Formats: sequence, C-alpha cells, structure tokens
Amino acid sequence: MNMYQLLEKAAATWPDNLFLVREGVTFSGFVELVKRRAAELHAAGVKRGDIVGVLSHNIPQMPTTMFAVWYLGGTVLLLDTNLTPFEYDNMTSTTDCHIVAAEKSFFYKTKKFKFFDITQPDGKANGRLKPAPLESLDVATLSFTSGSTGKPKVVPLTHFNLIECSNSLDDMREYIGAGDIMYGFLPMYHIFGFAVELLATLHYGAGVLLQPTVNPKEIMADFKQFRPHAIPAVPRLFEVIRNRIIDTAKSQNKWWLVNGVLKYGKFLRMIGLGFIVNKVQNEIRAIFGGRVSLLIAGGAATKPEVETFYERLGLRFIQGYGLTETVGPVCISKPLKKRFPFAFGAPTTNNECEIRDMNEDGVGVLWIRGHQVFGGYLNNPDANEVVFDERGFFNTGDMVSMDKNGELHFAGRKKQVIVLDSGKNVYPDELEALFMKIPGVNNVAVFEHKIKDKTVAYGVFSVEPDMTLEKLSAAVANANKKVASYKWVTHFAMTTDDLPTTSTQKIKHHIVRQNLIDGKYPTRKE
Repeated sequence: MNMYQLLEKAAATWPDNLFLVREGVTFSGFVELVKRRAAELHAAGVKRGDIVGVLSHNIPQMPTTMFAVWYLGGTVLLLDTNLTPFEYDNMTSTTDCHIVAAEKSFFYKTKKFKFFDITQPDGKANGRLKPAPLESLDVATLSFTSGSTGKPKVVPLTHFNLIECSNSLDDMREYIGAGDIMYGFLPMYHIFGFAVELLATLHYGAGVLLQPTVNPKEIMADFKQFRPHAIPAVPRLFEVIRNRIIDTAKSQNKWWLVNGVLKYGKFLRMIGLGFIVNKVQNEIRAIFGGRVSLLIAGGAATKPEVETFYERLGLRFIQGYGLTETVGPVCISKPLKKRFPFAFGAPTTNNECEIRDMNEDGVGVLWIRGHQVFGGYLNNPDANEVVFDERGFFNTGDMVSMDKNGELHFAGRKKQVIVLDSGKNVYPDELEALFMKIPGVNNVAVFEHKIKDKTVAYGVFSVEPDMTLEKLSAAVANANKKVASYKWVTHFAMTTDDLPTTSTQKIKHHIVRQNLIDGKYPTRKE
C-alpha cells in the first residue's frame, strides 16, 4: 500500500466523516480535492519520480498538495516555513527539487526551482489521470534533519515507513475514535505534526482541525467553537496553558480549591466529596472545549509537574518519543497508576529497542529497529555507517533508562542536537560551519545552554588576538541572517585560547561548556 491508497481506504471506510473539520470537507470530498490538485500539478509538469517541495503553514491546500504529489507518483520535500531563501536554495539543490508548492508570501526570485501557488483554485479533475502505481518501498517524503546548509542529513521515508507508523498508532485506540477531532496547529512539515495530524487521523477516521498560526487567542477560540477530542502539542505550550490556568484561579480566589483537588483529589472521592473534584475538573476541561479526552506531548521532554498537573485534573496525558528517522512517535507512554519523571513509554507495534553501553545507573544509548525506521540518509554512506549496525538497529544518540513498568526515560543526548523549549531542533554543526567562515575565528563550539532558565544555542569562539568583541558580535549577527531566527546564536563567549579537542581534532563540547560554567570565558555576552 502507498499513501494515496491509505487515503482511499479511509474514504471507503468513513466516506461521510469530516476530514478537514474547519472547512467541512469529508473524507470522500477530500479525495476529490486531491484529484483536482493532481490535475493542476500535472499541468505544471509534475510527473512520476519528481520531487516536489511543499512550503506552507497548516492550511487545507497543504495536505491536499501532498496527496496529489503521491497520486502522481512523486516525492514530497517537506520544507520548514521558518527558513531563509539561502536555505531553501540549498535544500532544493541537494535533493534535485525543481518545483516548490508554496504560499505566495514565500515566493522569491531564484534560479534553483520554480514556484507553484499552493493557494490557487483548482479546476476539474483530469479523467485521464490515474493514480501512479507506487510501491510501498518508494520514497514518500524527504526531510532535512541536521540543518539546511553545509553537508546536511536528508531523511527519506518510504510509503511503508509512513503507513506502518499509521498502523502503530492503533496503540492509542482507547483514546481516539472515528469522528473525533484532532487539533492541528503543529506544523505538518515537522514529523510530530505530520504523524498525529495525517497518519493518526487516517487510521482512526478522525478529522483534523487545521490551525496555521500559534496565536493563543485563536487557539482558545478554536477550543471553544470546535471542542476537539485530542490535542497534540509541544510540552512548552502545555506548560504555558497550565500557568495560565493557575494564574486565572489565583485571580479568582479559586486556587485553594484547584490546589486542593491536585493534592487530595483521590481522598476527597473516598470521603464522598467527589462532586467537588468533578466540578473543578469540568471547569478545566471547559478551557479545552469540554470534550478533550487526550493530551499528546512530543518534540521535547515534558516536566513531570506539568504531566502530573493535567492527570490529576482528570485529563489523560501521554508522552511520545521519536525522530524524523522513525516517522516521529516510535514510543508512546500509557497512563499508569505510578508514573516516573520523563517517561515516554515503550516501542509501538512492530518496533523494538535495545539500551546499550549502560552505566552503573542503568542509563545507556537507545538503539531502535523496526518498520518505522528509515533506510538511511540520502547520499550519505559515511553517516549511515555510523548510525546503523549489522543487525539493522539505528542509533538514536539519546541516553535513556527503563523503569519497572517497562517504560523508557529520557536522560539526555549523546549527540549534540539542541532542543529548544519550543521543541525545535538546532544543529551545532550547521552553525559552526557558518561561523568558521568569519575571518579571525579559529574554532567555535555551539551547544545547548541555559540563560535565565531558557534553553538557547550558545557559542564559544576561539579567535585571533586582534579580534574584538564588537567585531565578532557584528560578524555573528551577519552570519545569523543566513539561517532561521530560532537558530540564531545571540549569547556567546570569546577567547584567544584554543578550544579543547580530541585526537582527531573534534571539539570536546562538554568540556567547553564546563569551562564556560566555571567562568573560564569571562568575555561572554548575556
């Protein structure tokens, strides 16, 4: 089966269920939209085997275009909306992409590819066009997972990978059903949003309520009007909503009541005061529209107090773990009587894991094998040799442990990827390659650091003796402009000493960071 066939199967099973909720489009109606868009793309020159970039916020034309590309036998290049023309040119050149379906606001002059207006109205379907005979192992999507400049890592995911992820999400069946509404403000170009808003909805016959912005007022208005059943988000958003609930309760002199339910809810039920617990829980559910049955966190680790807050207020809260290389959620936690901090569950159906090189605390590196694991980075045999073993296990680079419930726990990252509070990934090697082009910079280390309790990408620069902080600040600011703003390094230190390296001249990031903490780089900018 391929992705278009998965859509046809869903449409045959639930033809009258809403798929695009806000627009009132059913599953069968969505199939017709896909065929009409396929006709337009075909007229624009798209044919089987072509790579088509999709650059868009969460608007209906985005999933419509993706399925139209698959209908024609093409591959979708998922493009982050936060990047720069410099990065888009690099990404399309790397993947041999010659057409990008984008919103008009992203158009710019380029010789690398041509734009297709993703918002243009479509004509009639072309009766002569038939779905391309794609195989399950044909590549469905391409995603960049280590930056978009320098020598990036590009992840090809096959139709088999995507459909197996869809099937594995059956592990959440007790929380999601046909006709339910999945809230969809997570960007679909990110694998977390793609998995829950497309793959899960197709599997369950659920609808997706697309939201192209992250405006809190619009999100809260959607909750009130459409009353979604499942809400996936990065942990930071759930934390923001929790803080807003607490502040509102305090301003209304109700915090003592909410806090009492948080601490003594079970006891209150035991002594016959369950109606108080129900009243508080219903008021909290009303904030999400009143029908929410599941909160899904992913993209970063959730603070234990945030997870506990929602669960004690009667909301099911689960944590997913995954990478682009595993089509997102390859592990999903389950609500348990006794939870432990940062638990993200066990591997989903048809996936397995091993924890290797464990230390005395039971923490080791997570390796995963299964139907969702990709086959290797595009045209990058050196990287593939490092991350795969002879048995087909993939090295995630993440440090984990396992509790007595069989759930995995995130303990840190062996690799250097920086995960911001927003859930976005920043790749040090990409930024270091940019900064090494600055005259007078001998070496640079970029790593994850905390500034006023906020996770940032921090840089330590080894420079020539005549370099000044003012000159370096200007050069770093200019280099930052070449990448998305969330990747910018605005906090850094400068030293004329050499940075510590290994015998193969690789920077020892952990030592540089410790030196920074110890105050050995006093010229840092805050």
